[in-house]
Amino acid sequence: MRPMTHKSWTLVAAVLGSGIVFLDGTIVNVALPRIGAELPATLIDTLEGQTYVTSGYLAVLAALLILAGALSDFYGRRRMFAIGLAGFGVSSLLCGLAPNLELLVVARILQGATGALLVPGSLSLITAAYPSHERARAIGLWASATSAVTVLGPWIGGVLVDTVSWRAAFLINVPLLAIALFATIRYVRESRDESATGHFDWLGAAVGVVGVGGLAFGAIRGQSTGWTDSTAFISLAVGAVATMLFVPLMARRRDPLVPLGLFRSRNFAVANLSTFLVYGALYVTFGFQGLFLQSTLGYSATAAGLAGLPVGIALSLFSAKAGAIAGRLGVRWFMTAGPLLMALGLFWFARIPPTSEAWDVRLDSLPSFVPSSGYLVDVLPGMLLFAAGITLLVAPLTATVMTSIPLRNSGLASAINNAISRVGAPLISAVIFIAITSSFYSGLASRVPGLDPSSAEVRRQIQPLNSPKDVPSGLDPALVATGARDASTDAFHLAMLVSGLLLLAGAAVNAVGIRTETIPQDESGAPAEVGKDPA
Repeated sequence: MRPMTHKSWTLVAAVLGSGIVFLDGTIVNVALPRIGAELPATLIDTLEGQTYVTSGYLAVLAALLILAGALSDFYGRRRMFAIGLAGFGVSSLLCGLAPNLELLVVARILQGATGALLVPGSLSLITAAYPSHERARAIGLWASATSAVTVLGPWIGGVLVDTVSWRAAFLINVPLLAIALFATIRYVRESRDESATGHFDWLGAAVGVVGVGGLAFGAIRGQSTGWTDSTAFISLAVGAVATMLFVPLMARRRDPLVPLGLFRSRNFAVANLSTFLVYGALYVTFGFQGLFLQSTLGYSATAAGLAGLPVGIALSLFSAKAGAIAGRLGVRWFMTAGPLLMALGLFWFARIPPTSEAWDVRLDSLPSFVPSSGYLVDVLPGMLLFAAGITLLVAPLTATVMTSIPLRNSGLASAINNAISRVGAPLISAVIFIAITSSFYSGLASRVPGLDPSSAEVRRQIQPLNSPKDVPSGLDPALVATGARDASTDAFHLAMLVSGLLLLAGAAVNAVGIRTETIPQDESGAPAEVGKDPA
């Protein structure tokens, strides 16, 4: 057995660092009910605090991504990645030991800030470490590992919460990050943008943080409060204004944070548009699917996580292979077929009946791991189609982003793509959420005579895809429960149909927009014709 090279250790560090960031974005959602029940809160409302545990992390992470990518290229990718690993480890420890909800929120914001250094940094380290002929496979391995971790996050979280404690969802990060930090310091080679000789664009960074952060926080906050809080709209407005100012500012700066010339690369521009559409669909799918399985169909938290296991298995086993083959044969049709298969999977989910038999999993009973017939007929076929599609798509899409721009801008390119996925996705989800909410309450009103869907009390007690918390006085509880279940099913079907259409749009964009079948590169790993429109 040959010893691991610096390239292998770089891949290990990159996968661990970015994978934990992706994992924390999903695993904590499962722990929220326990956090709210066990952690005291004095300065903020418990429900509001739970919202900030997720929205604060995601908003800060999204807001700082582009800045973090630019800092990595400018000051050194290895250096900034190591700082991110250490910071994320310390903040994870603070989260796991937090004595109250307020300190947990602060620690989660610190997690988001330090995590921003890890996501773009991981891909830029891989791009710098691997020569062009090995890069597609390495990116495929990174994509398969991080995507599998993201998909498996709810299941991992469910097991940790059910068997250990919600604190384990944070403390599990610490030893993994220690391994990644050791690998980074000991084996990863430093790299940076050697052409960066001017001053760092701190003005552009500030405007970019306000723009991306405002849009991200507004979309996340609005969705979590049902668009009843003016803070969401103010944040969106501030973010939109800052984003509109950002583009002309970049055009006028001598050393801009984001060189607009990057978008003259057709593949880079198209891949980012595809990311906006595809990740919007993913955000809706992962957000509503687990909620529907648990609150409407009656799956346990562990069973809901296990339901998505085919996706994680497929990504783990085959995504790297798909990336390597696409690197040889061309990415265009992989990036077209992937979203098409994913859309077919979502269209299958859009036929799940509200009476589908739930699959419950009890950890103390091995026979309970046998799936129900409802899962095998109503859920599994869609999961398999979705798994095949996302496996074909993720690595080629990521490789296209990273190989369509000069190597010196690899950190920034990864950051831009991640920012688009993390800001565009909740914005798309916000629009879909409004449609789902409208569909749910109109469907509920038609099923429950005498119920006023515009009542604030009704909207507080009965929410889409959730079991009713209470029943308004004067109404039959059984009728309300049945009506909410059926209306939630219709709303879920609508969400899957709209998300499927977004995926079809992403497939069309890739089929028409990606012009190169394989991406020619020079000896430095840069595309041979960056900024030109290849025939």
